[in-house]
Amino acid sequence: MQKPERLQSTKWQQRVAAFARRYGLLHDPATHMLDLVTEVSEVAKEMLLATDYGQRPPQFRPELTGEIGDTLYSLLILTEACGVDADSALSAAPQKYAHRLAEHAGAGST
Repeated sequence: MQKPERLQSTKWQQRVAAFARRYGLLHDPATHMLDLVTEVSEVAKEMLLATDYGQRPPQFRPELTGEIGDTLYSLLILTEACGVDADSALSAAPQKYAHRLAEHAGAGST
């Protein structure tokens, strides 16, 4: 039987935090933010390459999976460094996006 989604997410945040403590990788939030920005740019690069810079339908390379994994790791370690509960933040996101869709007809950042 699969665990509820909330427990799985908490488990990942705890695993990332334990890994970071074990290897001395917890730093100040600004350092982790820079790392996250770098990882997001790597995902963007893979997306651009997958579409030949918007010239064709996407053909994703295997490297995209690794870059998304790196990005998620960086995000979880940033939440740990900032003392944010990733589960609570993720649980609030659908409500926020539903509000944006209703108010602005789009889910992007406002």
